Amino acid sequence: MPGIITSIVALPLVGYFLLTLAQHRINKNVAAILSCGSVIISFALSLFLFLQLKHSEKGMTEHLFTWVEFNDFHLSFSFLFDRLSAIMALIITGVGSLIHIYSVGYMHEDKGFTRFMSYLNLFIFFMLMLVLGNNFLMLFAGWEGVGLCSYLLIGFWFSNKEYNDAARKAFVMNRIGDLGLLLGLFLIMVYAGSLEYSDVLFGSAAYGISAGAITAITILLFIGATGKSAQIPLFTWLPDAMAGPTPVSALIHAATMVTAGIYLVVRCNVLFSAAPITMDTIMIVGLGTALVAASIGIKQNDIKKVLAYSTVSQLGLMVFALGLGAFTAALFHVITHAFFKALLFLAAGSVIHALHGEQDIRRMGGMRAKLPITFPVFLLGTIAISGIPPFSGFFSKDEILAAALHHHPLLWVLGLAVSLMTAYYMWRMLFLTFYGHFRGHHHAYDQARESPKVMTIPLILLAILSSIGGFINVPELFGGNAALAHFLNPVIETDHSSLYAELTEYVLITCTLLAIAAVIGWTYKKFAGPVKIIEEKGIGKLLENKYYVDELYDHLIAQPLQVLSGFTRTFIERQILDGTVNGSGSLTRFIAQGLRSLQSGNIEWYLYAFVLGVILMIAGVWI
Repeated sequence: MPGIITSIVALPLVGYFLLTLAQHRINKNVAAILSCGSVIISFALSLFLFLQLKHSEKGMTEHLFTWVEFNDFHLSFSFLFDRLSAIMALIITGVGSLIHIYSVGYMHEDKGFTRFMSYLNLFIFFMLMLVLGNNFLMLFAGWEGVGLCSYLLIGFWFSNKEYNDAARKAFVMNRIGDLGLLLGLFLIMVYAGSLEYSDVLFGSAAYGISAGAITAITILLFIGATGKSAQIPLFTWLPDAMAGPTPVSALIHAATMVTAGIYLVVRCNVLFSAAPITMDTIMIVGLGTALVAASIGIKQNDIKKVLAYSTVSQLGLMVFALGLGAFTAALFHVITHAFFKALLFLAAGSVIHALHGEQDIRRMGGMRAKLPITFPVFLLGTIAISGIPPFSGFFSKDEILAAALHHHPLLWVLGLAVSLMTAYYMWRMLFLTFYGHFRGHHHAYDQARESPKVMTIPLILLAILSSIGGFINVPELFGGNAALAHFLNPVIETDHSSLYAELTEYVLITCTLLAIAAVIGWTYKKFAGPVKIIEEKGIGKLLENKYYVDELYDHLIAQPLQVLSGFTRTFIERQILDGTVNGSGSLTRFIAQGLRSLQSGNIEWYLYAFVLGVILMIAGVWI
């Protein structure tokens, strides 16, 4: 049935235009129907096509028109719905639909409700273009589009300067990564002569690229992924992006946009597998990001900041898996992370909504009695992200840890350390928020109420997905057949055989679960009862202040650039450039004034000048 893939992408765009053009003429209920309906229909169409993929290993394409054509270079505007893009489309439209529905309740009282919903639709459109585009140029167009939407949504409450600063920071830091991606595309064009996936990734063009060129290309592509997926050193924008409304945090910074970098590397796995230097770099950056972000999350007190650094840490694990060559494991964690992290962000939003904007977990406590739906779904999300079986996070994290151990035992130990820190800060947040006595103002607690159904129903659905989502790729060790890995075979070549003997794997899993259980027990003992708030010192203060990375960037980069720009403005621009322009004007005016004085209207002066001119002419001829 032609046109379905195009409809999947176009419907959110149509919703955006309708909402933008009629935002002052329609009420909020109509805006909600248009916004949510367009994404839900896109999800239904994506699911329909997904079910057809069992008959096609190569997927389906829809050609709309020839976009660029000169000499022998042709670039089409077409969409590709293969097994990788299908999974991403289902995540974007499926989780996106639930977040849209949640937003109807969360943002209903906001005067910019229709504008907010239109921005969400525009974001979904660009994200779908990114993952469904059939060439690198369409990917880049979607890549830039989601960056724009991120800026609009983070700074949605633009009357607040802090939110505007966060939006600008996200936009600028993403531009650094985007430059790397653009340069990588230039090199692909030079060496492969095409930007079509069919030529570069699936065709013979890639075989003509030298090893050095592939290393350069993949390094530049990974720089792009570093910016979008918040890896060291471009990770500081994501925690600040929590300034936006909570649904923005769930949609952009948990389930979709930040995984665009992971999608890029998985899509280009053929190129990255041929660049061992790049793969080692990816592994180191991913592991470093996971460790740094997890350690920072231990001492954060803003409920959304804890989840933000948790997101950075989990993205680090995904990138770590990519560097190990475990592309399927990385994508598997993308899927499970979309479920439980969207759930946790939206559940946190439900807590914030009940407490009228309070986000400091030190001023919460005892909320499980007030939030009978939010508490159990938050608990399920916490169990899932902690990697406790049989919840979704267990299966995807286990695959990453198995791949790490296969490379080196030290990598497994460091990966386990990330998992233990994750368990600590997540259960600390759960206990401080829902257990013990309320530590804030008693009026806030008395007025706290459970969120409306339009917000709690998406939470329940996401909790179900977080609970059972891991079963899509159960390994043979637990009686499964690694269905996801087999499904992705046409896109990712994967060895499905067990890396270790069953006894070894059981021992490692048992050790991991016992360590996590010990961390949870210790956290419960420390934070589930009365909690004494103390001022952090030493390493605790260092972690609370996020290793002072922002301050370091400010001193090493921002302030020197401000000094340089001040010098440029004062000396080069004002003294040299403006001086030259103004000086030429002053000189022209001076000459004009002198010449104007000659036109005095005095006949005697004219005769004198005439005689003088004649004498000078005769003298010139004579000489």
